Amino acid sequence: MYIQLLYMKELENILSSTSKISDSKAAVISIFYVNNAIKESILNDLKPFDLSIEQFNVLRILRGQKGKPLNLQDIQERMINKMSNTTRLVDKLIKKSFVKRNVCKENRRKVEIAITDLGLKTLKNLDDQIIETEKKITSSLNNDELKQLNTLLLKINN
Repeated sequence: MYIQLLYMKELENILSSTSKISDSKAAVISIFYVNNAIKESILNDLKPFDLSIEQFNVLRILRGQKGKPLNLQDIQERMINKMSNTTRLVDKLIKKSFVKRNVCKENRRKVEIAITDLGLKTLKNLDDQIIETEKKITSSLNNDELKQLNTLLLKINN
């Protein structure tokens, strides 16, 4: 209880709020606040590679295919941010030579996207830095707390 009161006070200070904040409002604000901090950290890692978080997500989805291409709809379904314009993201990745588009000769409407060697190499160069950033972000939590956090966040999402 004491820790929760300290946290609420800290949150009120961050927000420069003088009024009491409900627990549900504090939880939602905290999630937004932490989300922005995490995005900022990850973006710092991606910046030298001229990648957005959404583009990075597409590259990781395609790498997970182990050489098999995916169509745009399948990529969209696997995206973390479902609001992303997948076509635009893929077009930008094509311009950077990180992915390639294959059009089926029998059915021109069937378009598949595959990661290139440059895309794989770029992800390989990023892997250690991203892992280090993720560890730094979660360094104040032990393994049990991380599992609990994952469980609680998934519970909110259901």
